[in-house]
Amino acid sequence: MSSAPAPFTADDYRARMERAAAAAADAGLAGVLVAPGPDLVWLTGYRPTADTERLTLLVLAAGQDPVLVVPTLEAPDAARAAGAPAFTLRDWTDGKDPYAVTAPLLDVSGRFGVSDNAWAMHLLGFQQALPGTSYVSLTQALPMLRAVKDEAELERLAAAGAAADAAYEEIQKVPFAGRRETDVAGDLADLLRRFGHAQVDFTVVGSGPNGANPHHEAGDRVIVRGDMVVLDFGGLLHGYGSDTSRTVHVGEPTAEEQRVHDVVREAQAAGCAAVRPGAACQDIDRAARAVITEFGYGEYFIHRTGHGIGVTTHEPPYMIEGEEQPLVPGMCFSVEPGIYLPGRFGVRIEDIVTVTEDGGRRLNTTAREMAIVD
Repeated sequence: MSSAPAPFTADDYRARMERAAAAAADAGLAGVLVAPGPDLVWLTGYRPTADTERLTLLVLAAGQDPVLVVPTLEAPDAARAAGAPAFTLRDWTDGKDPYAVTAPLLDVSGRFGVSDNAWAMHLLGFQQALPGTSYVSLTQALPMLRAVKDEAELERLAAAGAAADAAYEEIQKVPFAGRRETDVAGDLADLLRRFGHAQVDFTVVGSGPNGANPHHEAGDRVIVRGDMVVLDFGGLLHGYGSDTSRTVHVGEPTAEEQRVHDVVREAQAAGCAAVRPGAACQDIDRAARAVITEFGYGEYFIHRTGHGIGVTTHEPPYMIEGEEQPLVPGMCFSVEPGIYLPGRFGVRIEDIVTVTEDGGRRLNTTAREMAIVD
């Protein structure tokens, strides 16, 4: 179990808010409006204790101090957030119009970036209160806002990856044959928590034909000898994500199963080798996909090659054809090609990779060869 890293400071959060306000200005936006969710946690360290319909909103704009608008009953908690010294609190009480309280902070004719998980009710409230304003989602307007990680964030992602690796090493020791997928998924969740995860986001266990569904939910199918089993699992440790996939076999594989696994392993290695500053995100997808296509399985690779990871397990950037965003040192994302043969079996191998000054570094280090389990 990893020791807890030093907590982020008010200065860390101040720098993030300043970066977000500057990025918004560079994108031609009047500011950024951030509702409760991962963006708010990343920018301020504040996570409301309850999911509430009452308006909570961080207002950021270049040239003005950050303001967090909160319900009065939530103000004490917000004031204790790690980033609180870097923003001003403005509270509103039940019976008051929260949009009237917030409107003076906004350019009446501005276009604002809004966090993707903002409630439609609140966005419509602002449109009614300030009909001259317009809005665009942060994923569309500032997709790279959280994409480049600093050293402290990389430390957390590396710790999360190491914990997931430890879980994989241990799961190979449990019985597979004769047990349900949900049993193995439960073991994986327990292992992630044992190795430090505070939150388990997913434990995919796809055995036999279920492995041909990339997002198969572990079910009641009993795993039998001769099954290929796709394991894909991750969650949050110290507030940052893990996500890794390995494909194991119950007993000895057939020659075809071994061949498909070898192709995916070669494709995954090619994708990782393509990581370097200045390469486009789509280049990673192309490198992995070219190998699978060369061996005749192109039509069975049915998803993108990767996704970003940080305070959430899925976020921009995405490794997919058409994404020309250049890679920058500090970006972190998955490289996870797969082959899925309907009704038969699937194979996926996934590591988290971070872009370095001269290439890429995997944050998952467990063996990628097919493991044989009992």
